[in-house]
Amino acid sequence: MFSRVLVANRGEIAVRVIRALHELGIEAVAVYSTADADALHVELADEAVCVGPPAAADSYLRIPSVVAAAVNTGCEAVHPGYGFLAENPAFVRACEDNGLVFVGPPADVMERMGDKVRAKEEMRAAGVPLVPGTNGVATPADVRAAAEDIGFPVLIKASAGGGGKGMRVVRAPEDLERAFSAASAEAEAAFGDGTLYLEKALVPARHVEIQVLCDAQGGILTLGERECSVQRRHQKLIEESPAPALDDAGREEMEASVERACAAIGYRNAGTFEFLLGPDGSFHFIEVNCRLQVEHPVTELVTGIDIVREQVRIAAGEPLALTGRAPRRGHAIEVRINAEDPSRGFVPSPGEVTRFRPPLGPGTRVDTAIREGGRIPPYYDSMVAKVIVWDETREQALGRARRALRELEVEGVETTRDLALDVLASPEFRSGDYSTSTLAELEGRLPSLAPAPA
Repeated sequence: MFSRVLVANRGEIAVRVIRALHELGIEAVAVYSTADADALHVELADEAVCVGPPAAADSYLRIPSVVAAAVNTGCEAVHPGYGFLAENPAFVRACEDNGLVFVGPPADVMERMGDKVRAKEEMRAAGVPLVPGTNGVATPADVRAAAEDIGFPVLIKASAGGGGKGMRVVRAPEDLERAFSAASAEAEAAFGDGTLYLEKALVPARHVEIQVLCDAQGGILTLGERECSVQRRHQKLIEESPAPALDDAGREEMEASVERACAAIGYRNAGTFEFLLGPDGSFHFIEVNCRLQVEHPVTELVTGIDIVREQVRIAAGEPLALTGRAPRRGHAIEVRINAEDPSRGFVPSPGEVTRFRPPLGPGTRVDTAIREGGRIPPYYDSMVAKVIVWDETREQALGRARRALRELEVEGVETTRDLALDVLASPEFRSGDYSTSTLAELEGRLPSLAPAPA
């Protein structure tokens, strides 16, 4: 096992990883920008290194600075968290070139799965169902031919990247050319790669993902699914497990396909396979996230498995204690609380948090790096906290989630707390019959989304 690990991130995920390292008896080294000098992750770490000014490109994304921080403080490994450098193969190789173990999948797997077109080809070879669409990178002519063949609506998507960038829904043939040009330009600007492909738009669709852990000895453990269909502009807001959309047979079919895929591509460490469920219940592969997910606590609460600790153990060469299907119990829900103002189009709301009272009580977990008097800087993501609850049934978990959110107090910045309460109280969410378009459909009915007075 390692004795000292660098945490190449900030905010709540850096705090989360540092705590897991300390529980394993491992010293944690933090990195920080000048904007985060007083941040909680810096305080909790055994040592901290400033890696640059506030801009992420000059600090958290600067590979030489992060690697130097690890080497100069005597670290043996680097945990990337999520975001920033977590899915950057060049960072993985830079770590390895400097004698550091990267806590995550190998660079070649990350590279292959980061190429959405190649990932689909490898999934097809492994027998994983795909969304109908083009095979490989598509030209405008390919897109038009495929769209005519599979029918509208269709999705034009970037071959590299994610998060909704380089993506366009096209509902009619006359919109194809304009959408292709716009998506390509956006993908080039965001990822340095303007290549695209096309998929059938499944409407309505549900977004379900399978969590997996794989060790270096070939052991594979699937930890069930999370439903992430409550989204705004392809960004997840609420996640839950088990997914209301799945029955036991569908769940096993999805997990078996992921197990086959992991063996075929040589996956290692933690990862998430994302799928769309069509109206008929069929599932179709979207992408692999070669990292820890924001919503991993949902799975931890229903399985009792600490995914971050398992990541570290796997990176240290230890085998999984359990393979196959992880046992699960009860129901978990995670709500992301962001410093944004829903009544003003979700405009970011950085600033000082003058009051912060997290909810407590049975089955309630809060992952955060915020404390009273702390600041949400304008340079990074706007997350305030993740509120995660567990109970024996979905109905009980919903009641606990609403209670926890009502207890949560955040003052000094606007947040999405009231929006989350509105969504949890909606008939669509309570029934479990919702999709990726539900939040947009609710916009005219939710009080928290009413425009703010001029």
